Amino acid sequence: MGWFVRRVAQSLIMLWVVVSLVFLSIHLVPGDPAELLLSQDGGSPDPLMVNMLREQLGLNRPLAEQYVLNLKGILNGDLGSSMVDGSSVSAEVMRRLPRTLELIAAAGLLSLLIGIPAGVLSALRPKGRFSRGAALVAGTAQSVPVFVLGTLLVILFAQVLGWLPAGGFAPFSRDPGRHLTLLILPAATIAIGLSAIVFRITRASMMDVLPLDFIRTARAKGVPHRRVVIRHALRNALMPVITVFALQLGGLLAGTVLVETVFNWPGLSAMLVAGVNARDYPVVTGVIVVVSAFYIGLNLLVDIIYGITDPRVRK
Repeated sequence: MGWFVRRVAQSLIMLWVVVSLVFLSIHLVPGDPAELLLSQDGGSPDPLMVNMLREQLGLNRPLAEQYVLNLKGILNGDLGSSMVDGSSVSAEVMRRLPRTLELIAAAGLLSLLIGIPAGVLSALRPKGRFSRGAALVAGTAQSVPVFVLGTLLVILFAQVLGWLPAGGFAPFSRDPGRHLTLLILPAATIAIGLSAIVFRITRASMMDVLPLDFIRTARAKGVPHRRVVIRHALRNALMPVITVFALQLGGLLAGTVLVETVFNWPGLSAMLVAGVNARDYPVVTGVIVVVSAFYIGLNLLVDIIYGITDPRVRK
C-alpha cells in the first residue's frame, strides 16, 4: 500500500510541475496577450479596449494570484474560457477528446493485430525470409515521417484508387458508415509506425523467452507447439510489449497533431493547433494539461500493473 501511495503522490507532483511550467511559460513570454489578441487584424489596438480585455481575462491581477486561480480552476475541472470566442475550454476539450481517443484506440488495436503476430512468427524463425522481410518493412515504417506517410496514403487510396475519402469527419450518430470510412486512413497512418515498434519489442521479448528452461520443459512433456508458443512463451513475453505500447499510446495523444491536420480530423490536437495560431492561451493551456494528465495517468497505470504482476517492483 505504501508503494501505491508513493507512486500516486509522485504522479500528482509531476502533474503539478507540468501545470506550473505551462502557466509560467505562457505568462512570462514577451508581449501582452490582450494586446496581441486585439491586434490580430493589423494596426495598434485602442489602449482602453486593451485594458478592458485585460480586466475581463483577469490579466491585470498579480501573477501569483493568477496562478492560484488557475490552479483552483483546474482542480475544479474548469480550464477557463477561450480568449477568442468566450466558449468554455473544458466543454470543447470534452467534445473533442473522444475523437482523438477513438483515433488512437483504432490505431492501437490495428498495430497490435499486426505487430504481435508478426513479432511471434519472426522470433520462431529469426533467420527466415519472413523475419528478414518483416524487419526491413518495420525499419522503413519507423523511418518515414508520419505526415509523409499520411500524404502517400491519401494519394494512393483516395486519389489514385478512389477507395477511401481523403479526409474529414462525420459524427457516428448521423452516419456510422462514413464515420468509420473516414477513420481508416488516419488510423492506418498512425498504426503503421506503431505496429513496427510492437513488432520489434514482441520479437525481441519472444527471443529472450523461447530459450528459457520452462519452455524446454513444456516441449519435453509433449505440450503441443502452438500451446507452448501462445500459452507459455507469448504470455511471459507480453509484459515489455504492454509497457512500451502503453507509453507509446500516451505519446500519441500529443503526437496526433500532424495526422489530424493532414486528414482534417477535428480532435484535440487540431484544437491545440488552432489555439496556438490564434494565441488563445487558455485553449493551449487546457489541451496541454489534459494531455499531460492522460500521459501521467497512463504511466501510473503501467506501474500499478507491474507492481501487481511483479512483487519486486514494490520493493
